[in-house]
Parts: sequence; structure tokens; C-alpha cells
Amino acid sequence: MLISLTKLLLFFLIVVLIASGFTYLLDSSNIILGEVQVTFADVEYILNPVQAVFFIIFLSIAIWFVLKFLSLLSSIFRFINGDDTALSQFFYRNRERKGYQALSDGMLALASGESNLAMEKASKAARFLNKPSLTNVLAAQAAELSGNRKKAQEIYKALFLLPETRFVGVRGLLKHKLEDGNTEVALQLAERAFSIKPKNEEIQDTLLQLQAKTEDWDGARKTLRAKLKHGNLPRDVHNRRDAVLALSQAKGVLEEGQNVEARENAIEANRLSPDLVPAATMAARSYIEQGKPKYAARVIQKAWEAQPHPDLATVFSEISSDETPSQRLKRFATLHNLAPSHRETKLAMAELYLAAEEFSEARKQIKSILDDDPDARIFTIMAAVERGQGGSDELVRGWLAKALSAQRGPQWTCENCQTAHPEWTPVCKNCEAFDTLTWKAPPVANITSSTGIEVLPLLTGRSGREKDLPGFSEPLTEASSVKDVPDEKEQSIKDD
Repeated sequence: MLISLTKLLLFFLIVVLIASGFTYLLDSSNIILGEVQVTFADVEYILNPVQAVFFIIFLSIAIWFVLKFLSLLSSIFRFINGDDTALSQFFYRNRERKGYQALSDGMLALASGESNLAMEKASKAARFLNKPSLTNVLAAQAAELSGNRKKAQEIYKALFLLPETRFVGVRGLLKHKLEDGNTEVALQLAERAFSIKPKNEEIQDTLLQLQAKTEDWDGARKTLRAKLKHGNLPRDVHNRRDAVLALSQAKGVLEEGQNVEARENAIEANRLSPDLVPAATMAARSYIEQGKPKYAARVIQKAWEAQPHPDLATVFSEISSDETPSQRLKRFATLHNLAPSHRETKLAMAELYLAAEEFSEARKQIKSILDDDPDARIFTIMAAVERGQGGSDELVRGWLAKALSAQRGPQWTCENCQTAHPEWTPVCKNCEAFDTLTWKAPPVANITSSTGIEVLPLLTGRSGREKDLPGFSEPLTEASSVKDVPDEKEQSIKDD
């Protein structure tokens, strides 16, 4: 404090002296005919303008040296009084200035994409500055930019040893382990980074994905709660993902034979997210095992209202497995009333009418969705309807041929990579993304068949070319519609 006050007073003294000098020159008559008369120690000096300028420059340099000398004397005085760093700080200021300049140039080079220049400036800054927490971070980023992973890993390990840069070092090493596919070490590094900075959203997401990948459901639920606690996740999204984790946890304990715990987790998952179809089916089956059909029906009805799904219809049938087709139709009227216009509702009702041998009613259910992007399931139901109403073999085989070349319909499809899955999983098996599977039709490019259009002559009983198929004047494609049905049945379809 005393030193700062002394510097301030010295500055004001210098300003006052300079101002007084200029005032003296302007007020006096010493400026005559372009010459300057200066009196110093009773000696008069007459200077021309050029000499006056050089005199002012010399005087400024002299003042600068005097100030530096005074600063050195001050450092020596403080060193004598016990400040061991006073002299070193005096001589280090110039090096520090050069070091920070190199650090600034390195950051600009890094932002410009000049990795080699950034690495050079980082090395220069390290020579002048004793601040590895700054220079190593710049060097690591420059090594990453240049593709020198080995050098970057060495620097990250050095950063890991310093408390103030430990998180940066762990994060850099974590990134490399993820790129190498070393999940076990990456999980340990993610847990370490999370313990250092639990509020970091990137680390939270990485840790959650790794825990889900390794099926550490309990740890994943704790990480998810941390995301909610620190404001990095909306509550509704938290409830949905927590339900997914609870469901996955239930499946895990079910495989281990712990039925009671699995049942509780399934019911909890359904409570957290009633529209999660796998959770609803597992919770309903757990109620059926406990002899609580009303609870099971209530779970299915609530999920069906949110999203009709064939798995829900299957479990709803299991509630009363010994009923007749007519009784089942009557019971399914509850689901029909919840979403009467939904595609899945009409398909489920059509299949129930087929089981009850009410083929006309089945046709009515399927007719309204036949022209709207039909899939293999719809064409298969139409084939069964035709068979039930006494249609010809060629007509039935024609519908089956359409089913073979049509889309497979909605499946559990990853929103991230568009990969279709035969059953729901919490983690995509292709891109390993968490909670990205939705019930929808996958892209056409993802639909493959080991048979294809070549077996259509076998279905129709013909061995000739495809154009000889009854009722098909053009090659069969996914865009084929009802107009391709043999002529003798077109009128009956319209009449119904």
C-alpha cells in the first residue's frame, strides 16, 4: 500500500514539474527569434529548435533511467527488509511481458487454425512464463489441431498433475479414450471429471451415456438426478429418461431372477412415464402376475390413449386369455373408444374381427387406411379378408405379393441414426445413443429382404415374367395401391 502511494505521489510530482516548466517557457521572454534560452546553474544556454528537441528527448530518457534506478533501489530496500522475491520480480517483468505477448499470439494463431505457429508461440511463452497452467493448455490445443495425439496426451497428463488444471487434463484424456473405444477407462475418467465439476453439462451427458452403455443403471439414475439438480435438464425430460432407466433396471434384475424388485421397478417406470410403451407392458404383466387385472387394464388404457401400440394390444389380450373372440371384441371396445381414428386401433380391431370371422367388419376397418401408405401388415390382413370371403387363390396370392414388396411398417427406430430395431432397447445398438428409439416407420433405405421381388412368381403360381402376374400390369413397388387388385374384386371393395 505504501509503495503504491509513493508511486502515485511521484507521478503527480513529475506532472507538476513538467507543467511548471512549460509555463515558465511560455511566460518568459527567453524564446527569441526561434531560439530557446535555458538557464541552468547560473549558466545560460541558447539552443536552436533542433537542439531543443534533442534536449527534450535526452531529458525524457534521463527521467526514465532515474525512475528505473529508483525502482531498483526500492526493490533492494524491500529485499533487505525480507522480501526474497523483490529483486527477481524486478528483473522478471520484461520476461513476463514477452511471455504474455507470446501467449496472446499463440491464442490468435490457434483461432486462425495455424497449429505450428501456435505450438511455437506456446513453447516461447513457456520459456518466459512460469505458468504451466496457461502454456500447457495452449500447447495441448495446438497439438490437437495439428493431429499430434501423442504430444497432446503427454500434455494432458502434465495438466492432470496440477490441481488448477486437473479437470482440463481429465477431459482431454477422456476424449482420446472415447475415440479409441476404451469404454472402461473412459468411464473411470468421466467419473473423475464428474467428481471435479459435477455441474459441467458435457461431462454429465458423457458419463450418462457411458453408464447406460455399460448397463450401470443405478449410477445412470444418480447422474440424471444431478442433471436435474443443476438445471441442465427439464423435469419432464428427466421423468421420461428416469423411467427408461428404471425400466432397464427392471429388465436387468428380471434376468437375474429377482421378480419382486423387477416388478417394483417396472411399476415405478410406468408411474414416471405412462406413455412409455415398454414400461406399460412390463407393469401390466406384473399386475397380471399379482392377480390384479383391473390395474393392468388401467395401465394399458392410459398408455393406449397416449400412443396406441401393438405390444399394448398383446398385453391387453393376456389379461383374459380364456375369453372367446366375441368377448375379446367387446372388451377391446374400451381401447377403440380411446383412439378410434388411430391407425393402430383400426389394425387391432381388424385382426380381432378376423379372429371372430367377421370379415366384412374387418374390411371396413382396413379400407380407410389402405390408401394411406400401406405396409405389409395391411396387405396381409387384406389377403386374410379375401380368403375368409371366398376370394380366389390368385387374388389372395396377389395381396401376399404386395405384402412381400411393401414396407414392414412402424418399428423401433433410432432418431439419431435411423436404425430399425426388432425390440425396444434403452441404447441404440448402432450409434449407442441413449433414449433415441421411437415407434415409427424406418427410412426405405433401411428395409432389406433376403428374397425380394424374384419370388413373386412362386406366390402367384406363375413361372413367367413379372408382367404376367394376374392383375399386375406394372412392376410391383411400394407405391402399389388398391388399383392393382384383380378386376373382378375391385367392385366388391368399392361396394363395401
